[in-house]
Amino acid sequence: MAAIDQRSTTRLTLDLWHPNCWAIEATERTAGGVLAHAIYNSPRTGGDAPTSVQGLFTAYGDDEGEVEALLETIRDSDHAGELSELQERFGRERNAPGNVVREFFVEYDPDDMMCPTLLEYGFVHSAPVRIEDGSETWQVCFVDDRSEIDGSLEKVREASGAEVSVDSITTGSRDGPTPRDQRLDTLTPAQRQAFEHARDAGYYQWPREASTRELADDLGVSKTTLLEHLRKAEAKLLNP
Repeated sequence: MAAIDQRSTTRLTLDLWHPNCWAIEATERTAGGVLAHAIYNSPRTGGDAPTSVQGLFTAYGDDEGEVEALLETIRDSDHAGELSELQERFGRERNAPGNVVREFFVEYDPDDMMCPTLLEYGFVHSAPVRIEDGSETWQVCFVDDRSEIDGSLEKVREASGAEVSVDSITTGSRDGPTPRDQRLDTLTPAQRQAFEHARDAGYYQWPREASTRELADDLGVSKTTLLEHLRKAEAKLLNP
């Protein structure tokens, strides 16, 4: 009996910038970030290609002011159409980074999408895209041999005008991110930086190898700010 071919999966984290993207522009100009969840084509008759698509997104930030400024910048973008916010659902799972999250639909040109180009060259989207500080973070699986990755990425760059770099690459049989990775992804950049620095500096060792004052000085923030970041990070990581 022939053995079943169990090819390992190559997973990559891509740091990506591409032109004419309202989310990249908005997060470059304001604080906070955007998670991209799903894209929907508007119905068309006669087999015509859609002239616009609707996407479901989550805006997130440390406070209401950050999120409101982010949404206003998106509304003002030349590359975004009508933006419609969703009513907050009671008891909704908070699966986005940030202390404040708001879900919305926005209409935009399908020619500005990266999904089709990535898919064409073998990169299959495997998690919501995270957009912060003017760049996108993509979690993808590569369907071809690992040795073909560099060539396929170059084809993506040529076809889209995108700037793409590989943040991480792993080969294995895991079906997705670990629970630890999922929890870390709920932290804001400031919370994650504070938590990881505290962990690496021995703050969670016993006896402690670093004080909150030392950690705050290392990060260039006040002790109060550091403690707030750590408290919120710990609450998210420890939440069952």
